[in-house]
Amino acid sequence: MKIGVLTGGGDAPGLNAAIRAVARRSFERGYQVIGIKKGWAGLLGEGEYEELTLRSVSGILHLGGTILGTSRTNPRKSPELQQQVLQNVERLGLDALIAIGGDDTLSVAQWLYEQGVPVVGVPKTMDNDLAETDYCIGFNTAVSIVAEALDRLHTTATAHHRVLVVEVMGRDAGWVAVVGGLAGGADLILIPEVPTTVDRVVKHLERRRSLGKDFSIIVVAEGVTLAEVAGKETIAERDAFGHVRLDRRGVGETLARVIEEQTGFESRTTVLGHLQRGGSPSALDRLLATRLGVAAVDLVTEGKFGYMSAIKGQNVVPVEIKKAVGVNRTVDLSLYQLAEIFF
Repeated sequence: MKIGVLTGGGDAPGLNAAIRAVARRSFERGYQVIGIKKGWAGLLGEGEYEELTLRSVSGILHLGGTILGTSRTNPRKSPELQQQVLQNVERLGLDALIAIGGDDTLSVAQWLYEQGVPVVGVPKTMDNDLAETDYCIGFNTAVSIVAEALDRLHTTATAHHRVLVVEVMGRDAGWVAVVGGLAGGADLILIPEVPTTVDRVVKHLERRRSLGKDFSIIVVAEGVTLAEVAGKETIAERDAFGHVRLDRRGVGETLARVIEEQTGFESRTTVLGHLQRGGSPSALDRLLATRLGVAAVDLVTEGKFGYMSAIKGQNVVPVEIKKAVGVNRTVDLSLYQLAEIFF
């Protein structure tokens, strides 16, 4: 059996652990593994790929990034690109294709499955907003980085008696902001799921000052919208899947500027950005990626195509890809209410 594997969308710590798991389980079963490079882009044109071996997946468990490379390529944008993908899958003689990625990557995987391609998915997104799974590869490392950053920022915020606004990733869901902010002792957390206003933020900061707290750490998810603040909404640059480039919005910087204007409190911004994606995966992400990667090969062996390996509680279970894509998994508001106790 010949299995293809690719990583698509934004990189996240744990991708190499998943690739390694797919390869090692496959080799154990006597399967051949073809690594598709640069996500779906590797199945366009003449294709870009390499055969994976024991040597090529050795020593990559702890590495961040992805040895196969990735991209935000959307081959569904035109009939021509769709045809190129289908032709390359046939030309490579793939008996199955394992796609490791988030909503965008898996939406393409679902489309391929509907075209008759035997596809299995593995959930990866540091935003942790993919439906039908409790955790995605990359999330645990991302929130660990956020928590460590907040630990460091607390010392400079207290030294200068400042308000520090920390912008973290999270387009439609605030998982990284809530979990990272709660673990790092944030004084206020703003997420897309809970509407808020500048007035609320200002009143919160003034209340803290009245209680003798002369510094504050605010964590804001990049997808948060504040009704009274236009920010840089005129920027309309979008990726291949139609998503606005949120790094261009500058919600953190805009919020810090407004806070300083309305309160007089000296304010600064820290945008964690791609630091949340970089570096070695946490132990939990390594274990998660290993379990999900092995399970994906097992799904191939069982002929259970159109499914992805997912985490439900402590168990790895198969769920239909079509149930996972196109549905934004938002933050459990009981978790946000827990965080509010400490605001």
